Amino acid sequence: MSFYVYLSGEIHTNWREEIRAGAEQKGLDIVFTAPVTNHEASDAAGDMLLPVNNSSRNDNYWRDHQSAKVNSIRTQTLIQQADLVVVRFGDKYKQWNAAFDAGYCAALGKSYITLHDESIIHPLKEVDAAAQAWATSTHQIVDILSYVLQQNASK
Repeated sequence: MSFYVYLSGEIHTNWREEIRAGAEQKGLDIVFTAPVTNHEASDAAGDMLLPVNNSSRNDNYWRDHQSAKVNSIRTQTLIQQADLVVVRFGDKYKQWNAAFDAGYCAALGKSYITLHDESIIHPLKEVDAAAQAWATSTHQIVDILSYVLQQNASK
């Protein structure tokens, strides 16, 4: 049986690869999914796929609105299919999309773990309060996944 884990949030570091490598090293049967992590493609999804010739709709609001809707097809589907969601908040950028994904998980009753350092505990207090766990490292995420799947549950 495969366990499905959606990796949400920050796209500017290699945290996803660290979790994948750690899970593979432990032999965990996990299928990892993620949002589109190419920032430029994600931001331009509406323009690329739904070009609008009407100049009144070519402002930033409509560009972002269309892109968010197109991206939500993937995001909502993969979160719904996931057994667990890991939501990563980096310290360099505000990831409003990650906070939205965490709220979506909470609304669905979907288990999620937040991943962030101590410097942003306060702004994420509600997000963390609804999570099943808060981790500060990718190693902790891999240990939790191993424990949940009952492989190498003790250190």
